[in-house]
This record gives sequence, C-alpha cells and structure tokens, in this order.
Amino acid sequence: MRILIISDAWEPQVNGVVRTLRTTRDTLNAEGHEAEIVGPDRFRSVPCPTYPEIRLALGARRGLPKIIDAFAPEAIHVATEGPLGWAARRYCLARGLAFSTSFHTMFPDYLHLRTGIPVSWTFAMLRRFHRPAGAVMVATDSVERELASRGFVNLVRWTRGVDVDLFHPRDKDFLDGPRPIQLYCGRVAVEKNIDAFLSLPNPGTKYVVGDGPQLAALQSRYPDVRFVGAKHGEDLARHYAAADVFVFPSRTDTFGLVMLEALACGVPVAAFPVTGPVDVLDGSGVGVLDEDLSKAVDDALGISRDDCRAFALKHAWPVSVQQFLSHLHPIGSATQAA
Repeated sequence: MRILIISDAWEPQVNGVVRTLRTTRDTLNAEGHEAEIVGPDRFRSVPCPTYPEIRLALGARRGLPKIIDAFAPEAIHVATEGPLGWAARRYCLARGLAFSTSFHTMFPDYLHLRTGIPVSWTFAMLRRFHRPAGAVMVATDSVERELASRGFVNLVRWTRGVDVDLFHPRDKDFLDGPRPIQLYCGRVAVEKNIDAFLSLPNPGTKYVVGDGPQLAALQSRYPDVRFVGAKHGEDLARHYAAADVFVFPSRTDTFGLVMLEALACGVPVAAFPVTGPVDVLDGSGVGVLDEDLSKAVDDALGISRDDCRAFALKHAWPVSVQQFLSHLHPIGSATQAA
C-alpha cells in the first residue's frame, strides 16, 4: 500500500511523536509497503511562537496538493493539527477522499499553560479538525475517554512501541556522579513540569537529556543538575541505561514513549499517577506512581532491572505498526461529514 503521512511534527524536532512516525514509516517500508512522510522540511517555514524549535510550514495550502498528487497515495494519514494538517484535511475534503488522523498531544493543556486560553476553546477547534476522519488514532484508554467525553468520534487505539534492539541494558559507568542517578529525557519546556523533578530533595545526581525553550532558565535555577542536551541513537540509549531511575514528571502527556525506552534499558520509572503513566505503568510492577514524586523515586530504585526489560519486550514496534495499518482508510472509501 502507498501510504502518505502528513505531519507538522518532523525532523529535526526531537520528541516522541517524531520517533513514532519515523519508526512507523521505516517498519511499513521494511514490510513491503511504500510509506512517506511530508513535514515542514519540504516548505519554507517560520519558528513557532514561544517554541522556535518547532517550524510552521508556509504555503502548505498551495504546495501540499502537488506533493500528494505526485505521490499518488492509496491512504492518507494526517498526524497533527498544524498548518500541514489543516491543508491536508482541506485537500481530502475538497476531493471527497477518506483519511485518518491521530491525537498525539494534549495541545489544549499546553496552550493553556503558555497563554491562558481556555482548554474548552482549543478542544472545540480540535474536535472540528478530527470530525471528518474515518479513524482518530489515540494511544491510551485515558485519552480515548477524555476525547469521547468532549464529543470526539471514530476513536480507535494505536499503541506505541519501543526499539528493543537499540534500547537495552548497558554499562552504568557511562554516567558519572554520586548514585543514584536520576534521569529525565524529553523536551525542556514548561508543559513537561521538569521543576517538579529538579526540585526533589532526593540524594544522588540528576541528569536532563533534551533541549527546549526552558533550558536556559532551568540551568540557571539548578546549577548542580547535569544538562547534557539532546541525544540520539546509541548515545541516547547509553544515557538511559546508565541511570538508576527514570523520572517522568509530566502531567500532560498522552503516552510518554520515553518511559518505554527507559524500561527497555532496564531502568524503572517514577511518575505521577496521571494520564500516560497510569496507562503505561499501572499494575505493571516496573514503575512507581505517586503524587509524592520523591517517594516514587525512592521506591522505584528497588525494582528489578530484569522485570523492566521483560515488560518492554512486550511492546516492540511490530504490534504498534500493525494497529496503525489496520486503522488506515483507503482514500476511495466513504468519507465522513465535516
């Protein structure tokens, strides 16, 4: 099948959405499909206000149809609700083509944190965006329940996976500093609630892997924390594996792919009992969820590294990709009302 994925989140951004889409594309191609991703890198772009690492495509409404026509897809998946996503939606509706979408990010919460815009306003816009999709793919039960309660329709499950060949246990001497080493990996931005981690009184050494708009402020506020920037591939995996506990302080993530990556490296997780961690970890025995994040960190240190690895092995990418494939809507199938 010729599958076109259109996403405003794409390289060189470093986040779970990009890793999910890239791995999905690569796995589909390895299985004999022809999958391609259209991102802002194909257009002139401008930095997103308050978040310059994200680029917003210019001229998508005019330029995207040429790209779609040239690729001649059999299925179109619109991954994000940015300028490219809206242009792709318009293209499909104008031609009566079926398409699918996905809901990766609690954008209403993020926008509220940054601007104060009521979440109900943003959810109304997103509900309109996703309404015509034949399938709206979500990662967890919690997100599905939240969206259903807000009037979203055609919700289906698309779980996440982890590359268990890249992410596996390694030598812990790779990172220095007094133990236990507590590590966060992800965007360094206000919506990730990193202050809740960095302000913990737990002994040991704290590492932050990642870049983002809050980096300079946090470096100034926490001079004893090791900020090492964004990491990729083997280098990223070595950082995970050298930690004693992975701390996930976010209260707004829809999933948290980084938790699976840490677990695949044999590292237990400490997090708040909220959407994302609850869906991934609750009852698993490989993470501790507690409103007292300091206690969660201490308790997680006693978890078996072998158990963490065994849990991650159940979440390899093929399962995720097959779910994605099963929810695609061929462009000639019945379209939904806008």
